[in-house]
Amino acid sequence: MPQKFQADCLPVLIGSLPLLDHLAAAELIMKSTPQIPLWAQLPNLPGEDMLTQFLDGLPGLEIKPGLEIKNDKAIINTGMADFDNQLLDFYENYMAVIDGQKNIFNSRFSLSSKTAPGFFTLLDQIPQLSSLKAVKGQITGPVTFCTALTDQDKRAVFYNEQVRDAAVKMLGLKAAWQIKKLAVAGCPVIIFIDEPALAGFGSSEFISITKEDISTCLNEVIEQIHQAGGLAGIHVCANTDWSLVMESEADIINFDAYSYFDKFYLYPDQIKNFMGAGRILAWGIVPTLRGEDIEKETVASLEASWIDKALQIEKLGIPMKILKSQSLITPSCGTGSLSLEHAKKVLILTNELSQRLQES
Repeated sequence: MPQKFQADCLPVLIGSLPLLDHLAAAELIMKSTPQIPLWAQLPNLPGEDMLTQFLDGLPGLEIKPGLEIKNDKAIINTGMADFDNQLLDFYENYMAVIDGQKNIFNSRFSLSSKTAPGFFTLLDQIPQLSSLKAVKGQITGPVTFCTALTDQDKRAVFYNEQVRDAAVKMLGLKAAWQIKKLAVAGCPVIIFIDEPALAGFGSSEFISITKEDISTCLNEVIEQIHQAGGLAGIHVCANTDWSLVMESEADIINFDAYSYFDKFYLYPDQIKNFMGAGRILAWGIVPTLRGEDIEKETVASLEASWIDKALQIEKLGIPMKILKSQSLITPSCGTGSLSLEHAKKVLILTNELSQRLQES
């Protein structure tokens, strides 16, 4: 079961940064979120995009020879001669880990130091860290992962139930592996399930994907996070069907409160039920989408914006004291695509806004 965790408007980051050095990234992270550090994803480095980092171990994985792994270079080839054998081997490995016959640390469900070096940088630093309230990892969400990854016919693997099932199980155990590794910190471990693709739910692109399909995938990953003792968050960086997210088993919902609060607030019953169950809202109140927004905002302006929005939540019957105790402060999304100057300002604003709200 997940460990107890008090949010108290603490600052948390979304994984990506526009750097090329993991030690430099870790230094920025420790300055801005020392109580809840995370491992960094540096998408400007080869192999650190959010699909590639979690590909290893899937049956049928095929990478075009001589090329770096990129979204359009890796496929799941269900037509290869030994695909069925690979699939069988995958499920045998999966069941061996689930049944405790195989150590997850020595399994196909571990992260690679080649594609997720930020994880190992954080792991190395944990013994020197103090005053930790939690540590954070992340996994690409099953919907985003399975709609971005294609087979040999350029068809998203989400539409192949067999491959989708394997991918969801793999993501769940890769999240569990992180939790078991990060447990050395001696504090709660939070895993964010990053689901940018949920912004497209209900559009013509995903017209054949049902709410039940998405809920089943999300809750299977969340179940593995809970089984490993972690807290599960879902991060969506734009608008979505928030009933789908808040009615999941997630402990934390991270939403873009800067640009989409009005859309989020259209689900008052779900918000009340979610908060009433003691779960946590992670407010993406610091903008990351547009440079001009980053430049114009200050700690004071963002504090005023947060208070205005929080008062609207309070009107739903959630006292401000409870709301603040069940809130985290985050950027609206990762900063990997920003200039370094803008990224640093986002991190500073997140830290200082959190401090201001904790003191008020």
